[in-house]
Amino acid sequence: MTLKIHVDDSAPPYEQVRAQISEQARSGVLPVGHRLPTVRGLAQELGLAANTVAKAYRALEADGVIETRGRNGTFVAAAGSAAEREAAAAAQAYAERARRLGLDEDAALAAARDALRAAYEA
Repeated sequence: MTLKIHVDDSAPPYEQVRAQISEQARSGVLPVGHRLPTVRGLAQELGLAANTVAKAYRALEADGVIETRGRNGTFVAAAGSAAEREAAAAAQAYAERARRLGLDEDAALAAARDALRAAYEA
């Protein structure tokens, strides 16, 4: 696993770690089941505080990209399963909220498209 932290980047270091691990897991560079370094080990390797790496790992676990198996370590999770379930739940909650607000389907889809475009183009 190769990660690089760019100090001149506007993204905070934990976000850089999160984004790079997420991308490597999504692209297959880090295969499902690959064991990640310990928080302390990766922090030392990257010259970061352990809390910074821990924050990235927590975000990755919340996104379903990695899973912690107690003392056995942290591993790349099965592709998308938890992330897809969470996205489906968020989409369902959005659909229900848009309906309660009185938006028709076209308006709700337009709002979702605008939000996704803003998130992915950032």
